[in-house]
Amino acid sequence: MDYVDSNVFIYSVIYREDEEKKTKKAKEILHQIENQQLHACTSTLTWDEVVWVVSKTNGKEDGINQGQKLLGFPNLDFVSVDEGVIAQAQKLMEKYKLAPRDSVHIACALSRKANRIISDDEAFDKIKEIKRLPLL
Repeated sequence: MDYVDSNVFIYSVIYREDEEKKTKKAKEILHQIENQQLHACTSTLTWDEVVWVVSKTNGKEDGINQGQKLLGFPNLDFVSVDEGVIAQAQKLMEKYKLAPRDSVHIACALSRKANRIISDDEAFDKIKEIKRLPLL
């Protein structure tokens, strides 16, 4: 199981492949999930982040549309952010001095026993419990 950070979805929506090299890798990862070549999950928090960033970048209507697409993304499991996840996030934040959202993402990944987090965020490199797969 791999955990997909929100930036993978964001790169695939707001950047063109000829403008940002990470966009191609992000799209390849999403294609692998869609075609069941990669078993993946993400947090319900990802929906919020994607809709927010796309709305700010491309406009509210596109943000709403991308939120709907994310909810219907094939073969992607969503991890609910519940009290147990938040309690784990708190521990991870204290241990690694992570930002709260990053702590939630890692806690969600660990709750599903993910081996890797696919992310462009280098802050995850210091987490011993999971390996980060960068977009480049």
